[in-house]
Formats: sequence, structure tokens, C-alpha cells
Amino acid sequence: MNVLSSVILAVQMLAALGMIGLILIQHGKGADMGASFGGGSSGSLFGVSGSANFLSRTTAVLATVFFVATLALAYLSNSRPVSSGSVLESAPVSAPAPAQTIPVPGAPAATTGDAATPAPAAPAAGAEGAAQIPTK
Repeated sequence: MNVLSSVILAVQMLAALGMIGLILIQHGKGADMGASFGGGSSGSLFGVSGSANFLSRTTAVLATVFFVATLALAYLSNSRPVSSGSVLESAPVSAPAPAQTIPVPGAPAATTGDAATPAPAAPAAGAEGAAQIPTK
């Protein structure tokens, strides 16, 4: 099923790129008016009326392929089984991180349980600037 959806997606992408290219090649309705004032290249590649028929028919075929591929991908995505629960219910449960305490000047230092790690020193009473930022 996954391979089938990948193949259909590739066909859809190729049809979309082909349509973009063919639409950019085609002349607009006002292209013949510009040719009469000196454009001169209105019938150079496919002839005067042959390009409109060939390019418009090819664009229509690619558009049909694109829409059929889109409908097939929509059908395949809806045919997958849907879980009845919430996404949050199936998420793995992890233990919360321990809360960190912010040292307050003048308060007794809290111990972290490790006797080798000293508690951070409180800044001096009249300190300003960077001396007020507690260090780890």
C-alpha cells in the first residue's frame, strides 16, 4: 500500500511539472495581436493553429492525470485505519525533570543532596551589574 501511494505521488508530481511547463509555453489570447505589430514569432514552432491544439490537448490530458492521482491519494489516505484515541494518549510517558531553585540573596543555601557540590554564593549586599547574576 505504501509503494502504491509512492508511485501515485510520483505520477502526480510529474503531471504537475508537465502542466506547469506546457502552460508556460502556451501563448495567451493577445499573442496574435502582438504579432501583427511586429512580434513575428506567433507561428514559429508548431504552426499558427497547430500549437494551440497540441498544447491544449496535452495540458488537458495531464490535468486529468493529475486529478485522478489526487483522488487516488485521497482514497488511499482515507482507507487507512484510524485510531479511536487521542494522539496525546498514545505518547510515551516520561518522568518530569527535577525543579531547579533560584538562589535568593539572604536566604539559607539549599543543599542538592551532593555533599561535594557547594551551594552557589549569594552576591554581596551592594553589588551592581553582573555581580547580581547568580552563578552555577
